[in-house]
Amino acid sequence: MLKAYKYRIYPTHEQELYLAKVFGSVRFIYNRMLADKIEHYKQTETMLKNTPAQYKKDFDWLKEVDSLALANAQLNLDKAYKNFFRDKKVGFPRFKSKKTNSHGFTTNNQNGTVAIKDGYLKIPKLKTKIKIKLHRQFMGLIKSCTISKTPTGKYHASVLVETDVIPLPKLDTKIGVDLGLKDFAITSHGEIIPNPKYLRKSEKRLAKWQKDLSRKKKGSHNRYKARLKVAKLHEKIANQRKDFLHKTSTQMINDNQVIVMEDLRVKNMMQNHKLSKAISEVSWSMFREMLTYKSKWYGRELMIAPKNFASSQLCSYCGYKNAEVKSLAVRQWSCPACHTEHDRDRNAAMNLLKLVM
Repeated sequence: MLKAYKYRIYPTHEQELYLAKVFGSVRFIYNRMLADKIEHYKQTETMLKNTPAQYKKDFDWLKEVDSLALANAQLNLDKAYKNFFRDKKVGFPRFKSKKTNSHGFTTNNQNGTVAIKDGYLKIPKLKTKIKIKLHRQFMGLIKSCTISKTPTGKYHASVLVETDVIPLPKLDTKIGVDLGLKDFAITSHGEIIPNPKYLRKSEKRLAKWQKDLSRKKKGSHNRYKARLKVAKLHEKIANQRKDFLHKTSTQMINDNQVIVMEDLRVKNMMQNHKLSKAISEVSWSMFREMLTYKSKWYGRELMIAPKNFASSQLCSYCGYKNAEVKSLAVRQWSCPACHTEHDRDRNAAMNLLKLVM
């Protein structure tokens, strides 16, 4: 099984210069190959099969960086290009911009070219080893390593390892989970997991700092410092959200053998401008992704309800379907058939649980 471990790394100034060169080369080769593919398609209406090796003749400086990093950029481009022609909803590949502050490259381990030993990381083409904070150990063979730089100037190494994950002991417990906005989740057991709303709590401070940033002169040192403050706050909010989602998903996986969730169409829901901000903040898709891979790791089952399953409208006692509950404003309702009083979210979670009972 493949499992990724992400660590903070602390490159020296010389190592930072090399990493910047690789970031730039990967971005260049991706953009150049994409531009050539577009031009070739315009002229011939066929897909161009180009490789990084073709460009090294004209751009000697590409030979100074890891060839596997360039090869992985080609693989990413080919995948994005083919996905577009397979499904137009995916969107056409975009050119990578230096201004996005999103820098990274992936290299593969070939006979020990990527290794971690005594608190240092070894990568191809770099003569010196990079200091790494190994906050947790791993067992297994390193397959690849992705080096990335955040907008705040921090460097990370994501190490993909082929390892054995020991499944958790089997349980008899099953749970239905209804995701929401006011509360993050309500379970069929009656547990309410509050929505931490990290973005809302930092919104005023973020708005002030963004306003300060907009007033700074472009290219000035003060603008750089203001941009860094905004980036650090965004990074803090993202880290808080990921920490919450990881802890919540891990707790659910540890406590339940089967987890049932509804199939939320987040993309469609985001079109509601009144709720889009709250929906993006709560990160349902990321939570589902975490539950998906953790359930595979630890021998649990994640079940997704059918798209047309009306979990909120059905009475969890008699099965009567109340169309009036379609409105999100209805939080409490009484079943016209059996007169049972329902909390909207708890009732939905109980209906989801019925799918496995």
